[in-house]
Amino acid sequence: MDTTTRRTAWLLGLSGLLPFAGAALAFFAAPDSWQGFAEGALIAYGAVILSFLGAVHWGLALRAPVAEAGAGPARLTLGVLPALIGWVSLLLPDVFALPLLALGILGTAGLEQWAAGRGLVPGEYMMLRWVLSIGAALCLMAPITG
Repeated sequence: MDTTTRRTAWLLGLSGLLPFAGAALAFFAAPDSWQGFAEGALIAYGAVILSFLGAVHWGLALRAPVAEAGAGPARLTLGVLPALIGWVSLLLPDVFALPLLALGILGTAGLEQWAAGRGLVPGEYMMLRWVLSIGAALCLMAPITG
């Protein structure tokens, strides 16, 4: 990854944590009547981001060299599962949806770390991925643990 792309990825990635942080802070700072809205915003954004994370794997599968063709079905599956987990979270009560999303984001990162060790995910992507995943998971869990 060239320097400009790396910097842009970090800038946009960290900016993508702002809705998580804002909704988590709003949960604690806003009047009680707004807490449900803040939780709903966290869940909705978490589901969207989880779907986005899955889409990364479709991109990797579609641009994979022939030597990585055997990983195609697993990549495409990993591309779909996060979206399904996100969708299910939208149907659950908040107390279940928030940890499901946090686990989905962290679990996807864990699978990506495993794949990076086998050369199937760019290694330099993983530091950014873990920083963003941990930040998102902490924000998602804030209303439950706070």
